[in-house]
Amino acid sequence: MSGLRETLMRHVDDGSVPGAVGLVARGDRVEVAAVGAVDVDGSAPMARDSIFRIASITKPVVAAAVMVLVDEGRLTLDDPAAPWLPELAAPVVVRTPSSAVDDVVPADRPITVFDLLNSCAGYGFSSDFSLPALTPLFGELRQGPPQPQSVPAPDAWTAALGRIPLLQQPGEKWLYNTCSDIQGVLISRVTGRPLPEFLSERLFEPLGMADTGFAVPPDRLDRFTSYYRPGGTGGGLELADAPDGQWSSVPVFPSGAGGLVSTVDDWCAFGRMLLAEGTFGDHRILSPESVRLMTGDRLTKAQREASDLFLEGQSWGFGGAVDIETIQPWNVPGRYGWVGGTGTTAHVVPSTGTVSIMLSQVEMTGPTAPATMRDFWRYAATY
Repeated sequence: MSGLRETLMRHVDDGSVPGAVGLVARGDRVEVAAVGAVDVDGSAPMARDSIFRIASITKPVVAAAVMVLVDEGRLTLDDPAAPWLPELAAPVVVRTPSSAVDDVVPADRPITVFDLLNSCAGYGFSSDFSLPALTPLFGELRQGPPQPQSVPAPDAWTAALGRIPLLQQPGEKWLYNTCSDIQGVLISRVTGRPLPEFLSERLFEPLGMADTGFAVPPDRLDRFTSYYRPGGTGGGLELADAPDGQWSSVPVFPSGAGGLVSTVDDWCAFGRMLLAEGTFGDHRILSPESVRLMTGDRLTKAQREASDLFLEGQSWGFGGAVDIETIQPWNVPGRYGWVGGTGTTAHVVPSTGTVSIMLSQVEMTGPTAPATMRDFWRYAATY
């Protein structure tokens, strides 16, 4: 059987990615492979400590930060979000998903913290991106591929959100992405502190996640990979963001849905904390109950069946998907984690004590995971 290096190197050799870093850990056994280069020019080899834009594998981290506040009693899952997010105090819902944005009815009930955590608040993507209620999410709110320097500041962003109707009634359907950005604003409002500051103090510092944040400092840009999208000359890759681009300075809107940069070892520390029921070394980050809530299935059957994007064979916890069926070789019931549209993936498997992370730098072109990820998942499932 091929090792991790060989598994990843196949995709460098065929031109799918310039490089990648993979890590699989199970107890004291850890395998890491850094293959290829940090850019298409081959200017430097990929390294274990290379820094990547991790996109949507930001979501579990931000959900964990919300659960820190739940553990402290500053929030409960049943709390309406309106005291901290008054812009969302009187939401309206489009009459049908395909209705115009001014054809609305009142929401049946308030949006709760639980609705935000399990992505059933009524805001977010479905599989049909042409729906009128989604147009302002992509336009005004810059949902979609991360573009941190283009997003309004949190108060302006939330004010704009409050003028956009929900696509579904609260609690009705799992919708993608937007709820994680709202979680980031919620954390800042509850704590009275910027989201990057709170994450650094309560998660990154105690977990030793020294290279994780919303921007890369100047003295680390030499470890920051370039980011590409398909569509270059001759069917190759075109540069979407260089190391000195959008992540070289802290954005005014730190995106809880997809704004972080990180390394395989940093996310592994976060994953090991989840596997240890909220502890890391001498630090208690989360209660075991909060970890259980995060990493378990938090959708009803009706919510799951109504969803039409991404969740084949999976359900959703807080901030990440949970495997509930073994429909592919890599599906392990109870596996928790997610993928990032910049070419990243990270999961934990509580039943086996496994953490697996693969970071690459090519944008996904749709909801189907690229072969690089699928091969990595197959390898991790047998580790």
